[in-house]
Amino acid sequence: MMEFLQKKRAPSSMLGLALDGGRLEGIVLRRTNGSLQVLKHFSVSLALNPLTGDPELVGREIRNHLDQAGIRERRCAVCVPLGWALTAQTKVPVLPEADVAGFLEIEAERGFPYGPETLSVCHSRYRSGSGEQHATLVAVPRNHLFQLEKALKAARLKPASFTLGIAALQDAGQESSPGVLAVAIGENSVDLQVTGGGGIAALRSLEGAIETEGAQKRLYADLLAREIRVTLGQLPAGFRDGVRKVKVFGRGEFVQRFASDIRPRVESMGMQVELVKGYPADAFTSRLPSDAAVSPALSLAATYLTGVASGFEFLPPKTNSWQQVSTRFSSKKLAWAGATAGSVGFLIAAAFLIQQWQLLRLQSKWAAMKPIAQELDNMQQQIRRYRPWFDDSFRSLSILRQLTEAFPEDGSVSVRSVDIRDLATITCSGSARDSQALLKMRDQLSAAKGVSDVHIDQTRGSSPVQFTFNFHWAEGGGNGN
Repeated sequence: MMEFLQKKRAPSSMLGLALDGGRLEGIVLRRTNGSLQVLKHFSVSLALNPLTGDPELVGREIRNHLDQAGIRERRCAVCVPLGWALTAQTKVPVLPEADVAGFLEIEAERGFPYGPETLSVCHSRYRSGSGEQHATLVAVPRNHLFQLEKALKAARLKPASFTLGIAALQDAGQESSPGVLAVAIGENSVDLQVTGGGGIAALRSLEGAIETEGAQKRLYADLLAREIRVTLGQLPAGFRDGVRKVKVFGRGEFVQRFASDIRPRVESMGMQVELVKGYPADAFTSRLPSDAAVSPALSLAATYLTGVASGFEFLPPKTNSWQQVSTRFSSKKLAWAGATAGSVGFLIAAAFLIQQWQLLRLQSKWAAMKPIAQELDNMQQQIRRYRPWFDDSFRSLSILRQLTEAFPEDGSVSVRSVDIRDLATITCSGSARDSQALLKMRDQLSAAKGVSDVHIDQTRGSSPVQFTFNFHWAEGGGNGN
């Protein structure tokens, strides 16, 4: 009876949402008689940033857009931007299956610049051509997820899943599935994902890769071809050779133009380009309309309704009401509560007596060691006073040295100002000859030791490009991009 009550009835409808920069796309999908039907669709630009705006105001704005679209569905599955995520790669040694999870937790603590309590971490395991097992660790800051969850609740929505949009577009497949490099072209960024060997081998988000000139958007094929080559070059050799297809996801004429431009460059690497214009008939266990436009929101909603687990799940698990009640009133806990209540009077009286005896004993010890403690306290004050004079780490100079080495010697990128806060957060402004020079400098800086979270905040113009970026510094740390 308990198991029956705890089972959840599979939902028949779902609101799929996808955040892409300042844009929000939503699709209401319903499952009926073995088919999926698109009921509502909207795509809007948000005036408030879901991360920095007040959750109540952000939720009110989202609710207004939903009302205008006539959407009343409360249950939603959300695709969060890949730009929110940190990634790390590790090789999984031969271990018992029960020990793999603990090993990956340790690797996540070593690979990410933040503590595990501040991150929601998922992983995807895959095998290379040589049979070795590897894992891709993906972490999203919990503050981002909590902020988004508050905004959705303010919009009277009930989130059921948080995952990555590109993972919803291209699943990992079986271990025998061929390698695929997915390219998802969004509003202002391009996401890359490499799948194969039964898992996700690489994830990258290229912020600022799309240039906007008036109403026109431009994506340079040479630039993205180089990023594809870099992404594949970071994979194990046996796995890299098995990637033979590049799938391009996106809508608009500039996406079609980009697919045509990049095709000869990708074919020279031994891969084929496929512009994904629709869903295949066997994409899901339930049929979609033939004219359904491919989107992360639709893919995630369809995946959830058909009962297929998403590649990554960042939504913290929730305990239902029945589990809370059964845990609270379990017979074992009631027995312990009765035993505790029977002896509580004796324990309280004994605790007071022991406390008084300990206080008297500690007071006598303190009287004997008080002069020594005062002397040590004076020494500590002197140490704290003069310790900064003997700091030989030169963190500021180390930061400036790494920053200087990342800039090219030909003067194509120059700096105007550098702001170092708390010897950990660095903001840099300057100008570059073009966006390619800027991205090259960013990659050089991202590879530097101690540098993590290199993020381009703002760019203006095309030639030259005025830019502002920031990164985090950790002495002796690793790369967090």
